[in-house]
Amino acid sequence: MKPFIYSLFCATILVSSCAKQTETIVVEVENSLDINRSFETVEIDLSELSQSEEQKKYANWGVKDASSESELVSQLIDEDQDGEWDLLIFQPEIKASSKMKFEIFPKETIYKTDSVPACFSRFVPERTDDYAWENNRVAFRTYGPKAQKMVEDSIQGGTLSSGIDAWLKRVEYPIINKWYEKYVSGTGTYHEDTGEGLDNFHVGKSRGIGGVAKKVDTSYFYSKNFVSWETITTGPLRTSFVLKYADWDAGGKSISEEKHISLDYGQNLSKFKLKVQGVQTISTGITLHKKEGDTNTNIEQGWMSYWEPHEGSELGMGIVTKPENIVAFDKFDTTAKDESNLYAELKLENGEVVYYAGFGWKKSNQFTTQKEWEAYLADFSKKLATPLKVTLPLN
Repeated sequence: MKPFIYSLFCATILVSSCAKQTETIVVEVENSLDINRSFETVEIDLSELSQSEEQKKYANWGVKDASSESELVSQLIDEDQDGEWDLLIFQPEIKASSKMKFEIFPKETIYKTDSVPACFSRFVPERTDDYAWENNRVAFRTYGPKAQKMVEDSIQGGTLSSGIDAWLKRVEYPIINKWYEKYVSGTGTYHEDTGEGLDNFHVGKSRGIGGVAKKVDTSYFYSKNFVSWETITTGPLRTSFVLKYADWDAGGKSISEEKHISLDYGQNLSKFKLKVQGVQTISTGITLHKKEGDTNTNIEQGWMSYWEPHEGSELGMGIVTKPENIVAFDKFDTTAKDESNLYAELKLENGEVVYYAGFGWKKSNQFTTQKEWEAYLADFSKKLATPLKVTLPLN
């Protein structure tokens, strides 16, 4: 057996003998937990598929339920941007303690539409130089070098922060382009809720939801705005992109930072694959804003949470990672403006660590209480610890 780890919840892919080569390739997905599972992304590395000479003529692939023959929504991704597909992803619905078979089949074309996909991200030069991303449940943004320079040059309208901003949407359709268009055209503002949600989440110097920092002695140090970006994919199931930062100083330690961020359909948490050099551990945080909410941490399950009153509603923020990544939690409370954050210090393995960060807004009707929000984080961590197992045919 040869294991591979992939996907939103790191689905385990095993290679074994299955059916003989036909036009389709049969894969098996197993849910070993005693709960029904959906909105979890399975990744198939196309280089691991055993393909016949006929199948190799096709550049595109789809996925069908082997029992019903119904096609699932799927997405092809060119992860390394070399012009060839690397991954095929889909989201099966699998009942508790059960297995399902799916057929990967060659397609002549990919259906394309001009509409904005459900999982979307882009660089936003018309609003200084944000980078924004969203799915059907949440939206985020962070800030680029022009916004930083405006602050450094005392020009109004800039932003100096590597924190992650939350856009509190409460509709399932895409809003990024629409909200920015209102801002640019002067026909409206995304700081007021006209039925779709709004941006009333303050970041400042804080870590927002998932920004990183390094603690040296009793102080936390941060990077500045991202200096470059690269969009990897947008589509019905996933958007992903890479942000790079200028090297930054943390009490005499020079740190390099790169974030590979992705957001999948149906999820409230973005995945952060962080690459850092110069230190052995790094912290990720969530802002405590006015410090009027409740923090909670669970090192056994690998999550931390902050639930707070927020502009006439309530807001839950959280971070989840594998428990073995966590060194310690730190509720950093200071009188310095925007610098109070709840932190998780994470171990780096070969300069990398993966964590998930996001939010749930009560007004969106996704989560109405702190208990519901923390149950979501606990459920997320349970699935992260026991991923769907995918078996591919033997080459």
